[in-house]
Amino acid sequence: MKIVHSVREINSLSKKWKKKGYKVSLVPTMGCLHEGHLSLMRKAKSVTDKTIVSLFVNSKQFGPNEDLDSYPRQFQADCSLAEGEGVDALFCPEPEEIYPENFQTSINVTILSQGMCGKDRPVHFGGVATVVTKLFNITIPDVAVFGKKDFQQLVLVRQLTKDLNYNIEIIGAPIFREKDGLAMSSRNRYLDDAGRRTALCLSQAIHAAKELVKGRQDVAANTVIEKTKEIVDNAGGKLDYAVVVNEFNLIPDKFVNKHSVLALAVKIGDSIRLIDNSKLMMASFKK
Repeated sequence: MKIVHSVREINSLSKKWKKKGYKVSLVPTMGCLHEGHLSLMRKAKSVTDKTIVSLFVNSKQFGPNEDLDSYPRQFQADCSLAEGEGVDALFCPEPEEIYPENFQTSINVTILSQGMCGKDRPVHFGGVATVVTKLFNITIPDVAVFGKKDFQQLVLVRQLTKDLNYNIEIIGAPIFREKDGLAMSSRNRYLDDAGRRTALCLSQAIHAAKELVKGRQDVAANTVIEKTKEIVDNAGGKLDYAVVVNEFNLIPDKFVNKHSVLALAVKIGDSIRLIDNSKLMMASFKK
């Protein structure tokens, strides 16, 4: 596995591979890799000849008083994990490599950035869209793999790819869960034992919502949201939001249907914020 720090080198490497006829995939990450990230790498490797994993904690998607400085970093462990998955290149640039002095440009996917996680994190998705655009331009992949846990991000990236005419296939990989149902996240390591027990309310709320709509076509979205709030409150979490939205455009649904996704964000304690989501009916996510 090549470890690459410069934009010029990773761009040259990808061009060389493509000149040889290889299909190239990109898995963007912020590091602190876990089994969920590794599942994205396996998916990427299964559909392309060469896989690039980016390792970059993107400052532009963190707002004031968020956890940029404390975001977990484990570079050597990440290198070992990526190499163990057979990744071809690990792109791990310094911040000034991506955002050099006098960098002035930002990308915004306006409507999709406004609700859900964007409501209380107004700079987040502009930062995501900007770094994803840069990574696409730098690594010129044929395929990019994103996790479905970051559901709003995935929908936004699909829109960005369409709007900016990228010839890149965007694959959403399934959420990877712990045995107890908790969606894997780099932020899970912040949780103490009590916080970990509380955090299970996210997956429990999703399970309850699925049971509520099973075999029915008449369930109001508000009924699902109220049930979600009840479960989160009873567990001691603080519900940031719970929405039932269309899986393709994030427009809120009045009634649950085959394209409805329940997405929620919950604060555990004073500072830990976790997200989760799932389709509510049995039809699978769009690839």
